Amino acid sequence: MAWPQSPAAQPASPVTLTALIADDEELPRQQLVAGLKRVWPELQLVEAANGVDAWDAFLEHEPALCFLDLRMPGMTGIEVAQRIGARAHIVFVTAFGDHALAALDAGAVDHLLKPVDEPRLRQMVSRVKARLAQPDAAPPALQGLLDRLAGQTRKPAPLESIEAGFGRDLRLVRLDDVIYFEADARYTRVVVAAGDLLLRTPLKELVAQLDPRQFWQVHRSTIVNRCHVAGAERVDDATMFVTLRTRPDKLPVSRHFQHLFDAS
Repeated sequence: MAWPQSPAAQPASPVTLTALIADDEELPRQQLVAGLKRVWPELQLVEAANGVDAWDAFLEHEPALCFLDLRMPGMTGIEVAQRIGARAHIVFVTAFGDHALAALDAGAVDHLLKPVDEPRLRQMVSRVKARLAQPDAAPPALQGLLDRLAGQTRKPAPLESIEAGFGRDLRLVRLDDVIYFEADARYTRVVVAAGDLLLRTPLKELVAQLDPRQFWQVHRSTIVNRCHVAGAERVDDATMFVTLRTRPDKLPVSRHFQHLFDAS
């Protein structure tokens, strides 16, 4: 009698990593995309043409690796990296002669020069692969360097008020009075004590104009004014809600932002 044969063990499929490439210049971005396809063909690539879209793409795709141009409209690569923190490996892309280059060199931060040459890219890929293979290893200490570089970049002052629609009327709303913002199709819902208004600026563009010390993004579709936060309720390891001082609403907190309430 022939015994049934056990199926042959199949080799484990390699884990597919996702990389975000953000640069507002089309040609350098496509050169980097083409180079990565040659030297790291199994890498899944996501592109963004400015800092605002880069941050939105990070929240959507959760890449393990981000190539960020230092100078982008909306949000700079430095500001995007500050928001990402240690949740992905960062490689800055910059032009030769950029005044930030010396700081990147001194800080031993991974960076590439435009136009990217293939030997340098291969070296970078080998180094990044080695670091990603050791997930428990301490990430490079970027925060201090990012804070210094951000201080060198002039940005418009954060908004203090906005014009939002209430029915047929247009009202001037002080940002201190806003309880939270929520994405609503092509608009942004503005929640205040007196009711809801609509803002034509999409949430992903609005986030770059707000003071991050006052307005915390807690979800891809929600930004809350921390002055109106009563606390945070953790349901389980993956689920958390923000509670508010003056409204019964409970706002979901995605895992990307739960660290904001670690001390709560």
